[in-house]
Amino acid sequence: MNLSGRELLDAIASEIVVCTKCRLHKSRKKAVPGEGSPHSQIMFIGEGPGRSEDVEGRPFVGQAGKFLDTLICGVGLAREHTFICNIVRCRPPRNREPRPDEIQACTPYLERQIKVIQPRVIVTLGKCSTAHIFSKINLPFNSITQAHGKALDRTILGMQVTVFPTFHPAAALYSVKYKEQLAEDFRVLKSELFEKGLVTGSS
Repeated sequence: MNLSGRELLDAIASEIVVCTKCRLHKSRKKAVPGEGSPHSQIMFIGEGPGRSEDVEGRPFVGQAGKFLDTLICGVGLAREHTFICNIVRCRPPRNREPRPDEIQACTPYLERQIKVIQPRVIVTLGKCSTAHIFSKINLPFNSITQAHGKALDRTILGMQVTVFPTFHPAAALYSVKYKEQLAEDFRVLKSELFEKGLVTGSS
């Protein structure tokens, strides 16, 4: 029996919510599998859950998430028509950066989700997510400041995708400069999506 994309994503999520493969499960309230459409053409990948996400079990639901929703709407998409997740699925204590072994433990979940969704565009949010995806497409990563705002056509897991790195929306909450740069990056992203026929209107 062939399972639908939704059934496959639900099966992955059911594994994530009970996962104990790394230390992060010990301090979590809820794991955050990710959410969105199995038919999404665009996938957003962040770093890890924060306080609000840990409570609700959903990605990007705090202040940074509200800003991301605004950015997504600005490119002509609805959140529910995208897929949003993080590199790690449990909140690191005190919102520290995920450690390499924690990322490694979660990577199979991310790769399975990418294979199910088969997105045409992957938007990496922040340095941790960008560094991880760059390692999968054999690109060196120096800093998000250097990498952001550039569309890169690459192969990941045997699929042709466009990787688009940008800053994490949380950065915009503390810096007007990053908020402006994020807004500009999403304008570039909208042009890329328009050229691919994924949104209407290029301005």
